[in-house]
Amino acid sequence: MSVIEFDKEVDATGLNCPLPILRAKKALTDMEKGQVLKVISTDPGSVRDFQAFARQTGNELLKQIEAEGGWVHVLRRR
Repeated sequence: MSVIEFDKEVDATGLNCPLPILRAKKALTDMEKGQVLKVISTDPGSVRDFQAFARQTGNELLKQIEAEGGWVHVLRRR
């Protein structure tokens, strides 16, 4: 697995929709254009949620990885 460098990380473990998206949205507002956000989530619906979030906001969804007991979503701020 390739390593992706990120500027900020949000741990949304144990949180259900819409909280992982809301935490990501808040983190992205504090970031500069081009910076990378890593979000860790255990909500199975977060895979679809982050795909839709990226389409709707214009942020780039770089990668989604199924990890131990959850998922890692990596976004680049628009």
